Amino acid sequence: MDPSASLRFAATAVTLLLLVASPAATAEAGAGGWEDAHATFYGDETGAETMQGACGYGNLFEQGYGLSTTALSSALFNDGWSCGACYELQCQNSTYCKPGGGASVTVTATNACPANYSKPNENWCNPPQRHFDLSKPMFLDLVTDFHVGIIPVRYRRAPCVKDGGVRFEMMGNEWWVAVLVFNVAGDGEVTAVAVKGDRDGWWMDMHRNWGQIWDGDSRLIGQGLSFRVTTSDGRAIVFDDVVPPTWTAGQSFKSNQQFVDV
Repeated sequence: MDPSASLRFAATAVTLLLLVASPAATAEAGAGGWEDAHATFYGDETGAETMQGACGYGNLFEQGYGLSTTALSSALFNDGWSCGACYELQCQNSTYCKPGGGASVTVTATNACPANYSKPNENWCNPPQRHFDLSKPMFLDLVTDFHVGIIPVRYRRAPCVKDGGVRFEMMGNEWWVAVLVFNVAGDGEVTAVAVKGDRDGWWMDMHRNWGQIWDGDSRLIGQGLSFRVTTSDGRAIVFDDVVPPTWTAGQSFKSNQQFVDV
């Protein structure tokens, strides 16, 4: 064999091996597949205890999430980058699963289930455990008796379905400006936000503070704002002039665009 041909063959083989072993290739191969985990619940039937939390959301009813929510263990929460993602869960391998074998719930990640390293065992939210802390109504949709406490489940990522467009809540004060991005359909996970003031006329990358709260610059005060939002599947939408120059901290603004195929 021609030595140069042998080298080309070897290089091709190494490239294919790297592609198969790469995280992107592995993630794509596993997209839509089921994984094993456990689930429990927190709070009561009203969902009052599930409000606010580690993603920066507030009143989940007013913000469109309702009771279809979950807190994630550390391994799934990913330091807040998973906020807004949606998951389908099914009860499995438990006599407490609702009969029929097909009962499932789809929930949005809105909070974290914090790790507790002081406990010697049953550390359900400690890494590397994959665990969902559901609202009680979601848990009741999976089991015949909530007293079971913790159940084995299988889960997979699911498309987020939301009413209306992506929404923006302005935060901060005269020294600090931030925005909460919420009600995001499709992939759900926001990975980048940029802002443009109508006076400045240029895009500025925002920095994630925590959860889905993104920091900007105090120079944005008094300007009408456009946002460019990117989700973890690589899709990006520009929301032109979605916030008027008269905005104040605490106000929320609805867009007429959403991360769904039309």
